[in-house]
This record gives sequence, structure tokens and C-alpha cells, in this order.
Amino acid sequence: MVKTLHLTNAFHPTSGGISTFYRALFAAANRMGRPMHLVVPAAETRTERVGECVQIHHVQGPASPIFDQRYRILPPTSYLPPWHGAIQRILEREQPDLVEVCDKYTISWLAGLLRRGWIRGVRRPVLVGLTCERMDDNLGAYLTRHPWSQTVARRYLGHLYLPLFDYHIANSEYTATELREAMLAGHQRPVEVLPMGAEIGEFLGASPSSAARQALRKEVGGTDRTRLLLYAGRLSPEKNIPLLPDLLEALTREGLEDYRLLVAGSGPLAGWLGEEAARRAPGKLVQLGHLTDRKRLIDLYLHSDIFVHPNPREPFGIAPLEAMAAGLPLLAPRAGGVLSYAHEGNSWLREPTGPAFAEGVLEILRDETGRKEKLSQARWTAQQFGWENVSQQFFASYDRMVDQFPTTRFAVAASSLATREPARRAGG
Repeated sequence: MVKTLHLTNAFHPTSGGISTFYRALFAAANRMGRPMHLVVPAAETRTERVGECVQIHHVQGPASPIFDQRYRILPPTSYLPPWHGAIQRILEREQPDLVEVCDKYTISWLAGLLRRGWIRGVRRPVLVGLTCERMDDNLGAYLTRHPWSQTVARRYLGHLYLPLFDYHIANSEYTATELREAMLAGHQRPVEVLPMGAEIGEFLGASPSSAARQALRKEVGGTDRTRLLLYAGRLSPEKNIPLLPDLLEALTREGLEDYRLLVAGSGPLAGWLGEEAARRAPGKLVQLGHLTDRKRLIDLYLHSDIFVHPNPREPFGIAPLEAMAAGLPLLAPRAGGVLSYAHEGNSWLREPTGPAFAEGVLEILRDETGRKEKLSQARWTAQQFGWENVSQQFFASYDRMVDQFPTTRFAVAASSLATREPARRAGG
């Protein structure tokens, strides 16, 4: 049985899609009897067992100096020689067949060391880079939208990141495109698109109730006539959060007075969003914070009127897919990774501006016949992305990569290098 080891900086209590993805893999690994290890940053080093087959290795790491400072990072000293850090010790002990890295900054260099055989005592595994976001979008969100940020991202990916791995997996065509466009002739690597998924089963037998809908409206200060819009996700710069107060202002200008926007999420822009909404649309925003109660989130999906997804650069988007599964109309930009599953037949796609989204809200509320047809298509679409199917696809790809690797030119080159390095060290 193939043993896989995964590393990421994006697994912690308030992270979103990537944590959800790995937890789905945990369930599949235990169900299938597959050994799986995940290495993540934490406040202290410890190992956690999840079921019979899965272990999470929490490695002490500092807070992220940029991006979202709620996150910690796995520092290079945890795997670089000569420190013999926690990650190096885990690799020596576990000897995985495949190592997958979901990070482009502090952990990706581990793949280069493993390719070169520079971590002694660790046999050469298959190396996979998992891409769940675009680098140019991150640079644009946190640094600048100047065109040079795209140039920097492309050169970094082409010259430094892509060659480190044997294979690449991207969570959507949107994220895969950046990798393919950055690929240099001398460093060609396969890029496979494997979409994320959603907890579809939770919604199949669930149905909204008028009593629960009334209770939710009353809770947020509304009446029987109040329309409830919902956003669920991080409140971070890369999520295009400024569109939300633009939308609130545009809706008020369009004459829709009796509505609330419920925001389930936290992040560095939470305070700004509250202040901006209070200034431009007083009383229309209800911030619920990060929800750890899954039942509470499902209740919001079932009893809101519209799901608003503002981000035109979303790498994939698990929350919008869950909204579709719940029978909640999805209003989203006509761009990004959400187009992996969202189209004009199952959702409402608009330009990512406040006025355009306001028009979309009004269309959804007024067109009952069209709404029913799209929601039927949306539920069917969402069912194709259940986590059980998605996780099996990932493990099938891992198995195929390990299977075919000994015959690829990457393996031949690695084998040749491994035989040369000891001789070079002995001669030196």
C-alpha cells in the first residue's frame, strides 16, 4: 500500500478549503486502509492520530510574517541540513513513497533536497506539488496589482518552483493555467487538474422549514419580509471583500430596503468590513464570526435566500459548491475557479461590481420560475463533487504516479544523480 506524506502551512482551526480537503483525505485513508501522514505548523510539536491509518505531525513554527498572520509556517530549519529538524526526523522514520507539498514559499524547497538525495537516510520518494491558489493573485492581493507582480510570479514558478517536483496537481483549470504558462521548455512537468469537493451528503436529506427561516430572520433583527444574503469564507484581501459593502450600498440605492447580509467568517478585514458597512448601509450587515458549529452553518445555507460569492480569483470555492448542494441560489463572478462547476444554467454569474451583483440579487428574488430550474441543476451539479468521490480520485492519482514513476525520465535522472553523489563526496 502506497504511503503518502503531505505538508502544508494552511491547516489550522480557522483555515478553510485546504483543511477541509485534508480532513476528507483522512476519512478516505481510514476507510481504505491507507497510511497517510500530514505535517503542519503549530504552537508546539506533537503527533496526533486520526483513526487507524492517519497521523498529523504538528511541528512548532513561527507566525507567518506576511499574508494572514493567524497562520503559522513550517520553517526551512525544520528540514534543512545540518539542523536535523522535526520534518527531517519524520521523513527518516516514515520513509514515504510519495511526498506532496501544498506550499510555494517555505516548504517547497524540501522537494529539491529530496530530489538531490541531500537528506541522508531518506529514500527518494515521488514528489508532487499541490497548487490550491495562484501565486500572481496572492502577490496582487497582498503587495500590488502592478503587472510586474505577474512577471515575478511567472519567473519564480518557471525557474524555481516547478522543477522541484515530478508531478503537479492543481485544484482547477484556473490555477493550472498559471503553472502551464510559467513552464519552461527545460523543466516540463505533468499538470493534472483534480477539483476539490464538498460535504454533499449533509444536504441530500435536509430541507428548510418556515419556522427555522422565521427564527433566523428574527435573530438578525428582521421580519417575515426580510431577505437574507449569505457570505461564508475568510475575510482576507485575496477574497475581494470590498465588493460586499459596494453591494450593500447598491441594493439600498435600488430600493431593496428589507434585507440583511450575514457574514460567516473571520480574518484581517473583519473590522474594516464592519466599519465600512456601518457607514454605507447601516444595520444591513450581520457578522457571525468564524463558525465552528457545522450544524449552524448548514442552518444558514438552508434558510438564507441567496449565497453571495464576491471573489473573481477564487482558486476553486468549496463554500459556493455547498450552497448549490443546499439549494441556495449562487451569485458569483463570471471568472475564476468557481467556473469548474458554476455556469449560467445552475447559478447567476455577474461582473464583480456592486451594481452588477445588486442586479443579480433582484433577478434571483423576482424570477421564481427561472430560480427553480437553476436550483435543480445546481443540486445535480454539486452531487458530482462529493468528497468521497474526490478523495478516491486523489488517491488513485497518487497510486498511478508512484506506479509510473520508475519508468519516467525524472526517475532515471534521480537514480543517476544518486549514484554520482556518494562518489563525488567520497572523492572530495
